[in-house]
Amino acid sequence: MYKVFFKDRILFLTDTLEQDLTPNFNALHKYSSHHELQQFIQTFESNSNLATAYLYGRKEDFLLQALKKCYQFITAAGGLVVNPHNEVLIIHRLGVFDLPKGKTEKDETFRHTALREVEEECGLDNLMIRHPLLSTFHTYEQNNIHYLKETAWFFMDYFGFDQPKPQLEENITAARWMKKEDLSDVLNNTYPSILEVFKKADLLNEE
Repeated sequence: MYKVFFKDRILFLTDTLEQDLTPNFNALHKYSSHHELQQFIQTFESNSNLATAYLYGRKEDFLLQALKKCYQFITAAGGLVVNPHNEVLIIHRLGVFDLPKGKTEKDETFRHTALREVEEECGLDNLMIRHPLLSTFHTYEQNNIHYLKETAWFFMDYFGFDQPKPQLEENITAARWMKKEDLSDVLNNTYPSILEVFKKADLLNEE
């Protein structure tokens, strides 16, 4: 099952509806054509009272590809980084806590993007990817263009003892190491997709 975030609302893409459907959903769409999917997406986007919706009827990978065709699709990558003290690298950008990430460049792999973005946004090198975590998906609008972004996330180790330096030109006002038990403020003021990253890394229950 895929989760696509529309700010704090979610569209689930599933090919096992009976298993994944929850009692408190607001909309349901069975895929039949691209045109009808576009209409459904427009309805979901324009009605903020629809908190959760399901798209089903085909294999979930097919549904994701169909959804991509409704948007300008872009890719990004980022990292959840821990240091030798087992502290987590957190940034603050545009009034919200976040993790370092950025768009992929031409012919760049997700892994290379993730390492580059952490280095650029936080001034750290000597990084190593431990393992992939997951990909998150979210939509947004900019200059009247509707985007669907996939962000690939990696669990990283930082082998050093330097303090991070925020990349101010990317609207990052702070970057710091935080103990896992002190993450409650972060988790209460971050994006739903970032919570998925913390959940995958088994950090949500360590506040």
